[in-house]
Amino acid sequence: MSDEEKKRRAATARRQHLKSAMLQLAVTEIEKEAAAKEVEKQNYLAEHCPPLSLPGSMQELQELCKKLHAKIESVDEERYDTEVKLQKTTKELEDLSQKLFDLRGKFKRPPLRRVRMSADAMLRALLGSKHKVCMDLRANLKQVKKEDTEKEKDLRDVGDWRKNIEEKSGMEGRKKMFEAGES
Repeated sequence: MSDEEKKRRAATARRQHLKSAMLQLAVTEIEKEAAAKEVEKQNYLAEHCPPLSLPGSMQELQELCKKLHAKIESVDEERYDTEVKLQKTTKELEDLSQKLFDLRGKFKRPPLRRVRMSADAMLRALLGSKHKVCMDLRANLKQVKKEDTEKEKDLRDVGDWRKNIEEKSGMEGRKKMFEAGES
């Protein structure tokens, strides 16, 4: 064995030893925390829930029931108050975080995937097996025939633009345009 292999094995062994020591410490800490929680629970129950002693007579039993009902009502009121406080604080926290995002000007956009889907596939996905109509969008387009308009005829008849200018120049050309406009 070379010197480097011995060093590597020693480093690996040391790492494994440290890991096992850390795990042992963690286990003992978890056990201590569990025991402390159990003791705390017992102390709380002893303080807030005294041991139950059932009285012998009916009247004493009714008084005990009334006391228990009063305690239940007070606990319910406290619970309701804490729930309302919690709701107010969570709403306030949401508003503040929204204001923070607004001030920063950065909004988190959800990652969207591009989906290529034809109209037929979309209808099949939405309607399921009910979809039987083929959606060929090009088939529904109207056929438009190009009609010759008077302007296009005039442009074809004109021919060379220089001749047209010469015809319309002078008083005679203006007179022709005026007469053409009246009719």
